[in-house]
Amino acid sequence: MSDFVLVNPQADNQKKEIAVVKPQADLTPREIVEKLDAYIIGQKNAKKAVAVALRNRTRRLKLADDIREEVTPKNILMIGPTGVGKTEIARRLAKLCGAPFLKVEATKYTEVGYVGRDVESMVRDLMAVGFNNVKLEMEEQLKESCKGKVEEKLLDLLLPGSESKENKGGAVLGNIFGFNAKKEEPQSEEEKNKAADDAQKMSATREKFRQMLREGKLEEREVEITVNAMPKGSMSIMTGGSMDDIESAMQNIQEMMNGARKKQRSVTIAEARKILTEQILDSMVDADKAADIAKERVEQSGIIFIDEIDKIAVHGESHGPAVSREGVQRDILPIVEGCHVNTKWGVVDTKHILFIAAGAFSLSKPSDLIPELQGRFPLRVELDSLCKEDFKRILTEPKNALIKQYTALLATEGVTLDFKDEAIDRISSMAEEVNSKSENIGARRLHTIMEKVLDEISFEADAHKGETIAIDAKYVDEKVEKVANNEDLSRYIL
Repeated sequence: MSDFVLVNPQADNQKKEIAVVKPQADLTPREIVEKLDAYIIGQKNAKKAVAVALRNRTRRLKLADDIREEVTPKNILMIGPTGVGKTEIARRLAKLCGAPFLKVEATKYTEVGYVGRDVESMVRDLMAVGFNNVKLEMEEQLKESCKGKVEEKLLDLLLPGSESKENKGGAVLGNIFGFNAKKEEPQSEEEKNKAADDAQKMSATREKFRQMLREGKLEEREVEITVNAMPKGSMSIMTGGSMDDIESAMQNIQEMMNGARKKQRSVTIAEARKILTEQILDSMVDADKAADIAKERVEQSGIIFIDEIDKIAVHGESHGPAVSREGVQRDILPIVEGCHVNTKWGVVDTKHILFIAAGAFSLSKPSDLIPELQGRFPLRVELDSLCKEDFKRILTEPKNALIKQYTALLATEGVTLDFKDEAIDRISSMAEEVNSKSENIGARRLHTIMEKVLDEISFEADAHKGETIAIDAKYVDEKVEKVANNEDLSRYIL
């Protein structure tokens, strides 16, 4: 992954280097697993597999050019029931390395020739993610330097006519096209003095408004501002054959023909500051440079997580819709193997993109995928089903633990929740029991039980303001046990 260079906001017609954003520090596989442990309980084998895959990408970039291109990522196939952490592992992994990441469902794509999204659109979507990430990073670096320009624009809106009106273009155009720019009549001494006094007063007024603006006294004042009515990037080429791309491009062309480019809005100074900051940052960022950096990031460190891949596996002899599912597999194959995909930011080579596929494989098995696709996912990781002890850790240990979430939510209403260890133990036992009796949905079962336990408190939180409510095993049993013990009822409610 290369560094990228930001533009100089002070340059008039040329963009110079002012800062370089360094790639994130390398993480060892052990460090990666430790960081994943902060959010995901268990699944050591899966964490080790993705940690090694991520580290190998860093190692590859340090190789000599002649061998670097020959080293391709070892794609991973995660196998395990729903709710055990497959998607969360991939998402957290992408955040750790700052890589462009895209999660897609295999079932949303269709075989070439059918109506729907073609598989190449996942690469175009990943490129869009990469471009937006780079653009945001560049804008973040330029925020401080654009504040002065935003302030001047706001003063122009507050005091129309106070801005500088020097226009040097007229004389130039006159020289080029052979006409003389309109000459101003010579002014009398009195008129000159009056104009100088007016300019001085306007300048003094502008400085007063500048001070008020900096003190935040004008935030609620409304001004008229011109905004873009068309979405950014609307003049993109139709790079795919999907109906989504064609419809979007046709709509943008129609808007341009109707002249829907600019429109006036009445907004407060606070809102105008945000709009102007966005407009100025957009003009300061070198879009071509951002596209080049994003393209390299996507090609060298992009991650695509293909969920529900078991749903396109063809199990046994079948006809009809299954033919289309096998067709999707055949279309995914060249992208995983390495091919070139046209995007609005250029041609993307998918050879070194890391693909992580996941599926429950409850009705099919990995061997039901076409052999070529199986071969492109050499690393197989089976995720374990969650037990009672795992549920207890999920409820309490991660940074985003469920008990921490519910406690924080009700604290906003002035209600303090006190979860006893026996209550956590009872909720975990119920989750394990219900998962064993009905469909195993993993940790998602905890969401259902927690909502049932706290249903009444959440509804009547305003009446318990300032109180501390103890949640013990008895309380949990009162709210959930009747439903949990009734097998027919628990199938529908839990």
